[in-house]
Amino acid sequence: MNARRPLACLTSFLVALIAVAVTAAARAAEPVDDPVILIAKPALRDRVYGATILIAKPLGNGGHLGFIVNKPTPVTLGKLFPDHGPSQKVTDPVYLGGPVSTEVLFVLVQGRDSPGSGAMQFTPDLHLVVERALVDRIIESGATRARFFAGTVLWSPGELRTEIDRGFWFVQDVDTSLVLRKSTNGMWEELVRRSQQLQPPPLPPGSLRTSL
Repeated sequence: MNARRPLACLTSFLVALIAVAVTAAARAAEPVDDPVILIAKPALRDRVYGATILIAKPLGNGGHLGFIVNKPTPVTLGKLFPDHGPSQKVTDPVYLGGPVSTEVLFVLVQGRDSPGSGAMQFTPDLHLVVERALVDRIIESGATRARFFAGTVLWSPGELRTEIDRGFWFVQDVDTSLVLRKSTNGMWEELVRRSQQLQPPPLPPGSLRTSL
């Protein structure tokens, strides 16, 4: 991974992602209009997405952009940037954010105020950064309130809604503390149990649920 190579600004990169999404056929499904936390259901047996937790944001065209938040890699910023002194001080791992653009370093940084020009608001208190100079600034002075990702997840228009309807994901409101939790050990199991407790109990055989 050569994440120090020159990168386009965040706006241009996101425009490219949206262009890819628009070329895919949109499915006839209701959109997911707000940022959400996605928890893979135990039945989702997938090499990339099994036992994962993601944060996802709508792109405005029916597509979504997101990051897996519980897949730490053996790589640190110090290993990526051996000649960059501030990177050597960041001991947290770089996370596998998703299978798309794994050569790009993405940063989610906590704060209601923008960390700088080119950052995109991801949730009310999270901003997405990919522009190199701003990433450097965060590494140097804001790494304790940031999570670093290699790669991202991209859903084409309507795709996430379809996955939810097919039962791939539990869906929860965004909780920034989950996204930035230092240790993700056991977090998926914890959120699965919580989500299962919130689900309505199954109907007894032969019964009929009515709505008032």
